Amino acid sequence: MRSSSKKVFFENHVFWVNDNVYEPAEDSFLFAENLAVRDGDRVVDVGTGCGILGIIAAEKASEVLAIDVNPWAVQCAKENARRNHVSERMLLIQGDLLRPIRKGEEFDLILFNAPYLPSEEGEGGSWLEKAWAGGISGRKMIDGFIRESPQHLRSNGEILLMQSSLSNVGETRRGLEEKGLRTDVVASQDLPLFETVFLLKARHSK
Repeated sequence: MRSSSKKVFFENHVFWVNDNVYEPAEDSFLFAENLAVRDGDRVVDVGTGCGILGIIAAEKASEVLAIDVNPWAVQCAKENARRNHVSERMLLIQGDLLRPIRKGEEFDLILFNAPYLPSEEGEGGSWLEKAWAGGISGRKMIDGFIRESPQHLRSNGEILLMQSSLSNVGETRRGLEEKGLRTDVVASQDLPLFETVFLLKARHSK
């Protein structure tokens, strides 16, 4: 871990965050506060960053697969898993969205704090920018996640997705519902500059 890493605190956890890794902010903490994991759940944390959500999930989950396209994030999350004593229940992989997962592999809980901010062409080139830049509409990664995630969700499982009002929450809900999932807003928080972040829950329609 580089000496320039910063410490971030959440409840009884401490996370070391490398300069090339997204530092947990309001959206991360809102997600963590509303993260309900059942004993024995199998969890995948997409875009794990410093590992905050996956590490919290690993306290109850039987196993957590944490994925990030950023190699610095994978290194950072591995170190944080070790420091927070959950390494034995976490597998960390570098990859894009859920593409490293084998076809037919399913999870009880799929987590994604998406890169959801609208961004100009060319933004998202650095590892740090990739954590927030969502393309012109803010939906580039969200739409890819909607395409990939339902096929990896167990029949009684749940998807938790964090996004911004700037990237059309209604379109996300419609996309998930077209995949046969029922959606609800679990939590929301107003941020500066007329932005609200929403934590959405999706599950199979009964």
